Amino acid sequence: MKTPLKNRMGESLTVREVVHKALFRLETIVLEVTVYILHLVGAFPSHHVRRFFYRLAGVKIGKGSSIHMGARFYMPKGISIGMDSIIGEHVVLDGRAPLYIGNHVDIATDVMIYNAQHDTNSDDFANHTDAPVVIYDYVFIGPRAIILPNVTIGEGAIVGAGAVVTKDIPPFSIVGGVPAKIIGERKNKRLHYSLGRAHWFR
Repeated sequence: MKTPLKNRMGESLTVREVVHKALFRLETIVLEVTVYILHLVGAFPSHHVRRFFYRLAGVKIGKGSSIHMGARFYMPKGISIGMDSIIGEHVVLDGRAPLYIGNHVDIATDVMIYNAQHDTNSDDFANHTDAPVVIYDYVFIGPRAIILPNVTIGEGAIVGAGAVVTKDIPPFSIVGGVPAKIIGERKNKRLHYSLGRAHWFR
């Protein structure tokens, strides 16, 4: 049954479509409020307090891992962080598709990891495409690097500062540039270090 309500194209909506849109809008508002609260929590100078609220919102955080101040999240429930990993200040973590960060991963300040983006071929630019991002153990990602959707970063790889990663990176590779390309190789392939305790007030 049609209702007086119309969509963006001026077409009348059915009761079922109106209910679906209303529920979707409510879900979106709840998510936006949650993300806003997490942004506020990100300014609190205690790893323990921040981890508590991040886990409460659905972020999976392994033992000994820490997320420094100012982190930004999209869809927290899609984010999984392993053990003994450090996420730097003002990092963007996107969970709209699965984001997996392994053990002993060091992500520096201002890194942005996205797994959803606009579909540039969409008629109204409203649609988006998403794909998972996987970061394996012992990876280091330098400051202000950007990781785009559908990327896997192999074990022990290093991403240079400011790099834009658009495709998979083999294990133990060193990449840099825009777009990121292999510029070297990590010689030590028997990695077993721990990143250790994070600073209390970061």
